[in-house]
Amino acid sequence: MSPNNEQRRHFTRVPFDADVRLTDQSGHSWDSQMLDISLKGALIAAPAGWHGQRGDGFNLELLLAGDDIKIEMDVSVAHVEKSRIGFYCRHIDIDSISHLHRLLELNLGSEELLDREMAEMLHLSE
Repeated sequence: MSPNNEQRRHFTRVPFDADVRLTDQSGHSWDSQMLDISLKGALIAAPAGWHGQRGDGFNLELLLAGDDIKIEMDVSVAHVEKSRIGFYCRHIDIDSISHLHRLLELNLGSEELLDREMAEMLHLSE
């Protein structure tokens, strides 16, 4: 089992339908749809015209609450399927992780599970 698959299984994925913007290193961006999200990554619908491969770096931006709340993370492509792209989170700022924590807390329905996953995430980043 690859490290990315092992890490992905440690974090609960929450189905979440929302608009996202994906931006590459050169500033080209694509609008797409979030399919699910976790503390360590996201799965989105492959946008039309997107060309990337495993390991490529992007910025992923998820706008919530009428564009008032933004979750932004630096991601790399973990896997590409015909109509979906899985991303691994490389970096997320403190405001974004706070918003993501709250989003997951509301959708998981278990603060204890989320706290365990946050502790695991912190342990993996050491």
